[in-house]
Amino acid sequence: MTSKFVRILVATVFGLSLVALAQTAPAPTTASNAAVPNAPSAASAISAATGTKVGTISIEGAIFGSNEGRRDIDALTKKLEPKQTELKTMSDEIDGLKKQLTTQGDKMNEEAAATLRKRIESKQKVFERSIQDAREEAQSQQNEIIQRIIAKLGPVILKFATDNGYGVLLDTSQSWPQGSVIPVAPSMDITQAVIEAYNVKSGVPAPPPSAAKPATGGAKPATTPATKPALPPATKPPATNPPATNPPKQ
Repeated sequence: MTSKFVRILVATVFGLSLVALAQTAPAPTTASNAAVPNAPSAASAISAATGTKVGTISIEGAIFGSNEGRRDIDALTKKLEPKQTELKTMSDEIDGLKKQLTTQGDKMNEEAAATLRKRIESKQKVFERSIQDAREEAQSQQNEIIQRIIAKLGPVILKFATDNGYGVLLDTSQSWPQGSVIPVAPSMDITQAVIEAYNVKSGVPAPPPSAAKPATGGAKPATTPATKPALPPATKPPATNPPATNPPKQ
C-alpha cells in the first residue's frame, strides 16, 4: 500500500536531498567571482541540466526495490507480526461477543443484555485506538526507512542522470491517471538501472530468494512494491454499533 502521504513524503525528501547535494558543492573562489560578474551559485550550477534526454523513474520503486529497502521493509514486516496477531485476537473476541448478543440476547434479561452491549462497546473502543496507534507507529517506522534511503539515493540518481545525458526525469511512483506522467516507452525508465547502481554503492547484499522482489522499471512501474508491509490491522474492524437483537422476553 502506498498512501498519498508516503508519496508526498518521498517527493519532498527526494527534493531536499538534491538541494543538500547541491549545497555541498565547493563554492567559487573570490577571484573567480571577480573575474566572472554575476557568476551562478554552486547550487544553480549543479542543478543546471546539461543533458537532453527525458527519462522516467519510480522513486518509490527504487527505494523499496533496492536491497537495502527490501531488507529493512522485510525486517519491519516481521516486527509488526506480533501486533497483527494481537489485533486479530482482539477482533475475534469482539466478534464472539457480538455473536453471543445476536444468538442469546433474546434469552437474556434487560440488565444482562445491556451489560453485554457495554462490554462490546468498551472493547471496540480499545480495539479502534489500538489500530490507530499501530498504524501510526508502523507508518512512522516506514517513513524513517524512506528518509534514510532516499538521502543516499538522491546523489546516485543525480550522478546516473548526469553521466547518461538526462536533462529531465519524471517520477512515475504514482501511475496514470492518479499521476500526471504517462510513460509510453519502457526504454525511458531508469528505475532498475538506478537500483543496481545503488546496490553497488550501498554494499547491501540481496535478501534471501524467499523474499518477494517488487516489480520495478518498465513503462508502468508498480506503485505498491510487494515488500512493503501492510499496516495494521490484519483484520477488518468490527462494525461500530452492535447488531440489533430481539427484545428480551418478559
